Amino acid sequence: MRNLQSQIENQSEKLKKPFQLACKRLFDLVVSLICLVLLSPLFIGVALCIYFEDGRPFLFKQKRSGLHDNIFAIYKFRSMKINPVESAEQKIQEKHYWENGVPDSFVFKTASLHNPNITRTGKFIRKYSLDELPQFLNVLKGEMSIIGPRPEIIDITKYYNETQKQRLMVKPGITGLAQVNGRSSMDHGEKIRHDLNYVRNFSIWMDMKICVKTIYQVILGKGSV
Repeated sequence: MRNLQSQIENQSEKLKKPFQLACKRLFDLVVSLICLVLLSPLFIGVALCIYFEDGRPFLFKQKRSGLHDNIFAIYKFRSMKINPVESAEQKIQEKHYWENGVPDSFVFKTASLHNPNITRTGKFIRKYSLDELPQFLNVLKGEMSIIGPRPEIIDITKYYNETQKQRLMVKPGITGLAQVNGRSSMDHGEKIRHDLNYVRNFSIWMDMKICVKTIYQVILGKGSV
């Protein structure tokens, strides 16, 4: 944690762009409010599909690493069955895998391609990223931004090396530079490189380009699982 704090302090001047950060926060608030209002019928439709297929709850909360590695609960539409099956052996293998550092070749969602725990509704909302829509609530609360590195699972970030920890220097986002350059198909090393590029070169113009590319990818359902 000290090393992360030291990195934050060393790069704080590079990341200080008061006007652009203020514009980014205003953009987050306005767009989130608009989306929550305009997409409310879609929210209700997705919730009903989840309920009629697999009951309640239709929302899923999970702890993730946020800005400066602060923990928060991310909101998603539930895409997995209420009682998913995961073997103890798989958990042990993953823990052993990460304890030596998260390797660049690691691809977290490959196991999701044929996961029997994903519901029919879940497959659809994942394909078109509809499961991520409730995160506009996280944006309103100030825990996330619309654009930024995706919030990582705590069991992964606690094994980050010093370089990987640098992606925690900005607020996590609903979408980001890594997502528009491959989404779930890229490995961990590629994701980190894109995220660090965003952290080091953030600008409002970059955010706008990521927004446009995200809309394009969501419509086509490219790179998701």
